[in-house]
Amino acid sequence: MASITPLPLLPKSFSPFLHNPPSIPHTQFLKLSFFNPPRPKRPSLRTHAGDNKDHWLDFFDDGADPDMEYGSLFTDGKQEEDPRPPDNPENPYGFLKFPMGFNVEIAPLGLKVRGDVRRCCCMVSGGVYENLLFFPVIQLIKDRYPGVLIDVVSSERGKQSYELNKNVRWANVYDIDDHFPEPAEYTDMVGLLKNRYYDMVLSTKLAGFGHGAFMFMTTARDRVSYTYPDVNAAGASLFLSKTFKADTLNLSDGGYHMYHKMADWLGTPFRNVPREQVLPLRVSLSRKLKEVMEEKYKKTGAQRGKYVVIHGIKSDSKASMQSMGDTDSLLPINVWAEITSGLREFRPVFVIPHEKEREDVEYVVGDDASIIVITTPGQLAALINDSAGVIATNTAAIQLANARDKPSIALFCSEEKGKLFIPNAEEKNCVVVSSKTGKLIDINVEDVKQALPLFNMSLALV
Repeated sequence: MASITPLPLLPKSFSPFLHNPPSIPHTQFLKLSFFNPPRPKRPSLRTHAGDNKDHWLDFFDDGADPDMEYGSLFTDGKQEEDPRPPDNPENPYGFLKFPMGFNVEIAPLGLKVRGDVRRCCCMVSGGVYENLLFFPVIQLIKDRYPGVLIDVVSSERGKQSYELNKNVRWANVYDIDDHFPEPAEYTDMVGLLKNRYYDMVLSTKLAGFGHGAFMFMTTARDRVSYTYPDVNAAGASLFLSKTFKADTLNLSDGGYHMYHKMADWLGTPFRNVPREQVLPLRVSLSRKLKEVMEEKYKKTGAQRGKYVVIHGIKSDSKASMQSMGDTDSLLPINVWAEITSGLREFRPVFVIPHEKEREDVEYVVGDDASIIVITTPGQLAALINDSAGVIATNTAAIQLANARDKPSIALFCSEEKGKLFIPNAEEKNCVVVSSKTGKLIDINVEDVKQALPLFNMSLALV
């Protein structure tokens, strides 16, 4: 019997369990037509959104359709004032009723097609000075959208300015500059703004992600705001309809025309509506306010038209009404005493923001000096309205004097600041005196005294 040779017990060679199969060239799939359907070329994002000048845009937004055709209904011209009468004229909330035969569905067509604005809210950052310079923008909105109801949200100091503006319906106190607001106040303000059904919300606060989300929760159709010029603006444009990139982190550095970008956009011509011009700053005074201030300054010995308002005395009070773009804008009382020593035919009336400053003023000027404590811009405007003119540093007093067409002498720390905050000073009957060193304390008092005959000329014209 033949012997069988035993086979060696060698391990079998198995192929790897996780062996990668031979890769199929991807070009075979790319050549298939159903993987690459023909796509129409989309217009460039910069073509339509280039005017926004924001790096954080919605990449799926191609802007307005250039081929869109509009009919004749609610397309051309300005909006008309709302013809619907209020159900209760004494109701401040203005619940409306619809007349018989009125088609309710037609009412909002103008809002969509023509972009009508029936209710507008303005969130204004800053204090009295910044809110006063926003008055021309409010007038522009009133002229551009006839019949619009304008409300304002501002700080406690800023709200005081709107007793001088007849175009504002309601003014609410809420500090939008507070980076860490109280949760209860925050949610309450969001609910308040949402329940008013605004068509447009404007904001002068530099918006980031947080403020953009706050404006988005108002559910307004148009949400317009300034944004940070740096990376802090990331994400804001996702919540906003229109943004303006600020030149600096402090919008007040722009001076008198600090809101020119927003005003230029609001006045843009659109469908047979010409460009709206930005009117100069104007304020309105109530009769009651004039009577209160007349009684107040007569107690100090001043008479109407025969006194000059002195504003800008150095103090740590917030009622000094300075601009956030010019912090060097107050002078000590001893400098003011040298300046007013040149007044002969007019009595200087020293305006102080707090009662604690009275003792210092009386010590330097004298016990018989006319001193008035004023903390609101309304009282200051009424005092300026009855005066022969104003001598002030860069405070709200100089802007109120220009708004009431009163001659004024403005003291600035530099010539650049003077041109920035009072453009076309000669047309406003204003003399700008600037310091040569860049510091207001070094201003030449003799230069100010040489400008004092300005008040005599105005008195002769009267």
